Amino acid sequence: MKHFSIIICLFVSLFATTAFCQTGIPAKDAAKHLNEKVMVCDVIYGGKFLSGADITLIDVGGSHPDELLTLVIKGDDRKKFTVAPEDAFKGKKVCITGQIVDYKGKPEIIITDPEQIKEQQ
Repeated sequence: MKHFSIIICLFVSLFATTAFCQTGIPAKDAAKHLNEKVMVCDVIYGGKFLSGADITLIDVGGSHPDELLTLVIKGDDRKKFTVAPEDAFKGKKVCITGQIVDYKGKPEIIITDPEQIKEQQ
């Protein structure tokens, strides 16, 4: 019984820690969190679909080329959105969950699921 109590305590501690890690950071701090899974909350300034490359680029925290973070949606992942994501979120404050990676000196998050982008009220 004692071991069961210890397991329950560990589980609760792990769950509580995970929940508290979901605090959003602004896009200006994204580069400080490379290779970390975080939630970034900021405004979408615009974006574009590059049909030749079958890729969508969305500017967070500023307009291209001064965006603070880029969201990248590749190929078939774009089809998971009911509305073109570069239009649906433009001018809106959103929270994006994902791993921040470096692409040529700029932070980006690869979006594979629409659930990674949540519009804020």
